[in-house]
Amino acid sequence: MKENRIIAAAITALGIVILGFSLKAGIDNFTNKDRRVTVKGLAEREVDADKVIWPIQTKEIGNDLPALYKKINATNDAVKKFLKANGIKDSEMNVNAPTVIDLSAERYNTQPVPQRYNITSTIIVTSQNVKLVRAIMAKQGELLQQGIAIVDGGYDNPIKYEFVAFKEMKPKMMTEAIENAEKTAQQFAENSHSTLNKIVSADQGQFSIDNRDENTPYIKKVRVVTTVTYSLKD
Repeated sequence: MKENRIIAAAITALGIVILGFSLKAGIDNFTNKDRRVTVKGLAEREVDADKVIWPIQTKEIGNDLPALYKKINATNDAVKKFLKANGIKDSEMNVNAPTVIDLSAERYNTQPVPQRYNITSTIIVTSQNVKLVRAIMAKQGELLQQGIAIVDGGYDNPIKYEFVAFKEMKPKMMTEAIENAEKTAQQFAENSHSTLNKIVSADQGQFSIDNRDENTPYIKKVRVVTTVTYSLKD
């Protein structure tokens, strides 16, 4: 009987010890559950645009509509010849239907107009050879010598530079952003005399592609910003 009481007492004591450790672990977890740090990680690159869209616009004005169409078609042929001579492929050129404005039919125009029709033609060059296209842009004076003036497309038809290879860079930049976030969180943990634990939550990152500046739209600044929350422990 005495031995049974000793065994029972030992089992009870062991149970109390285990219960104590469990309670301590539970209290620690409850105490530390709100100990978190949320940081942002940044990855940034400067890259050359790998796609350009160049709308080439020409205008003709006059009163004889059929004659204007012939003239605009001749102008388009001259522009296409110029582009092909400088390395642009047929597949990279697209000729839009001309836009015709009848100035005499303008609603608010109460005065007679010397030239009734204003015709705008647009040839769109879409190419991944950005350097070649930019070099051709610098040669537009050759068209002026032929009496062909390229007009500014304005807000409706600006020259656009894009960076389409971003999808290939995305995983690597995301990894870099998370690594930078971890470095920041690690520094915070050291400053607060804690140890960085596991990731509690993280977003997929905010991605942006912008011009480096107004003067170099063909150079892009690619940014990835991610927000990561880590738990902390003693």
